[in-house]
Amino acid sequence: MLATAGAAGVVGLAGCTGGGTNTDDEGNGGGDSTDSPTSTDGTTMNGGASGTVKIGVLQPLSGDLKYYGQQAVWGFGQGFNYKGEPDFSMTAETGTQTATVGDVDYEMVVRDTQLSADTAQTLATDLVQNEGVDVLFGCTSSASATRVVKTVAKQAGTPTIIGPAASASITSASETCAPNVFRANENTAMDARSGGQYVADNTDVSSVYLFGADYSFGKAVVNNYRTVLEANGIDIVGEKFVPQGYSEWEGLLENAESAGAEGIVAGFTVATLPQLFTTFLNGDYSYRVFGGFATQITTGILGQTLQKVLGKPLSEEKLMNANLGPFTTRYHWNQYDNEINSAFVDSYTSAHGIVPDLFTSGTFTAASALTQAVEASGSTEGADIAAEMRGMVVADTPKGEDGYEFQSYNNQARSAMTIANTVPNDTDSWNAPIKPSDPVATIGKGSTTIPKDSSEMGCNL
Repeated sequence: MLATAGAAGVVGLAGCTGGGTNTDDEGNGGGDSTDSPTSTDGTTMNGGASGTVKIGVLQPLSGDLKYYGQQAVWGFGQGFNYKGEPDFSMTAETGTQTATVGDVDYEMVVRDTQLSADTAQTLATDLVQNEGVDVLFGCTSSASATRVVKTVAKQAGTPTIIGPAASASITSASETCAPNVFRANENTAMDARSGGQYVADNTDVSSVYLFGADYSFGKAVVNNYRTVLEANGIDIVGEKFVPQGYSEWEGLLENAESAGAEGIVAGFTVATLPQLFTTFLNGDYSYRVFGGFATQITTGILGQTLQKVLGKPLSEEKLMNANLGPFTTRYHWNQYDNEINSAFVDSYTSAHGIVPDLFTSGTFTAASALTQAVEASGSTEGADIAAEMRGMVVADTPKGEDGYEFQSYNNQARSAMTIANTVPNDTDSWNAPIKPSDPVATIGKGSTTIPKDSSEMGCNL
């Protein structure tokens, strides 16, 4: 019932917003120097590097979904905060902001993509050609990310870290993967592989019906789940794609019941989820709904839907009896118990008045990886940073020490994923009626990403 999203929530997978636009490898943890300065948390700073790394930041900072760009920027800023500048936090606004880690200034030139692929391409071109950035970071919309990779990153060779755009194809398709294109953020295949594997290993579900929005995001949800579930012996008893905002769910949910589904997965944005869940919760269906937890905005809307149908106050018993979940989460503040995450949650909440959300661990890790690459290489040149990031095990992440690892065959970072139930919210700085429970399972990073030898992997760097 909850959704995850690259820019709008979906049940079933965290995804990208495309909406109207496109509607163990060996790791290198980095080196250090006995003469290098240390940060407040004791980590070694730049091994001889000094100067400036100029970063072009591309995120949606206006419009109805500006919160997705905000949390991406805030998480990115917190990476620099943790690595060496404890008073630093990024504001989600255009302009230039600078964080200093050791003897290196990280100068961030922030631009608003307005969730438009055309705008993202224009801004990325300007950042490379006129601003002379060393690195590009960003894109919440997978449509925007794909456009920037194809038309700017691959053309100019500028090191580019995509995030939080979640389409698996960005780092698995030959058209978009490249030696200079990285992603720390989790993707739709990771959602499906962790969620699907949990359903197969820990539930009695043997048959699933797949629903998805009729554009690239919904299709990615369905395709990834189908692959994982079938590989684990679960029958796919039907598939159906519908337009965004579709509301006539009674007949389709009855079709899933008639087909013998014991579970359904749905890949939709917040434009569709409330209608689907209102129908599901008011009906008499024998199957469960599986999927992924979303950001605060989508979780809030879905929680309000649950309150209308189940009544206030929500309780664990009501939610347990509603046949919802458990659900996958890429990251939420209460899923990882380690010192780095505790410091991250405290600093982020203090700076922004909300606990870290779905996209923030990946964007924190993107910043952490950048500083680690500079430390290890002793260079502020983009090409040297990219070379150091290939195969890197990122030391400092909200998922714990060495929590993310860039795969050398496609530059996608693998990381653990968690499974949680839906429970009533009791966290003041999370403005939604429901939240993820403490994790009921953790899927290790070695099992969450598309393997190198898989037919789905079209990238071989």
